[in-house]
Amino acid sequence: MIDVSIQKFITKHHLLTLATCKHNQPYCATCFYAFDKQNTSLVIATDEKTRHGREAVENTAVSGTIALETKVIGKIQGIQFTGHYQKANEQEIKTYFKRFPYALAMNPSLWSIVIEYIKFTDNTLGFGTKLEYVKESENSL
Repeated sequence: MIDVSIQKFITKHHLLTLATCKHNQPYCATCFYAFDKQNTSLVIATDEKTRHGREAVENTAVSGTIALETKVIGKIQGIQFTGHYQKANEQEIKTYFKRFPYALAMNPSLWSIVIEYIKFTDNTLGFGTKLEYVKESENSL
C-alpha cells in the first residue's frame, strides 16, 4: 500500500509529466490526472492520435513526475514514478469524472497508469527525505 503522505501529495495535485519512448527516442507530455487509490493508478485523458498517446499504446512501460514548484528548499516535494499504461476501467473512469466533471462534455478517451514504483522526495519531512513504494508482484504473495 502507498504511504499516506505519498497519497496526500498525489491527491493534492492534478498535473503530471508523462514520459514515453519509441525507437529509443524519449518524449514527454503534461497531462491532467486523477488518482485512483483503489487501483493504485493515475487516470488521464488523451487521444491515441497524440504522440504520447500513440507511444504509450505501443510501449506500455511509462514513467513520469508530479512536482510542487517552489524555490524554497525546505518545501520541495516531488514524485518520480514508473508504471504500465492501459485503457481505464469503470472505477478509474468514475474517479476521473468525479475530479473533472466538466470533462464529460468532451467525451475523452481515458487511460490509466498502473503505478509500479514511486520515489517521493519530501523536504518538509527533513532535507532529502525520500519515501518509496514498490508494487507487490503476484510472485511475492
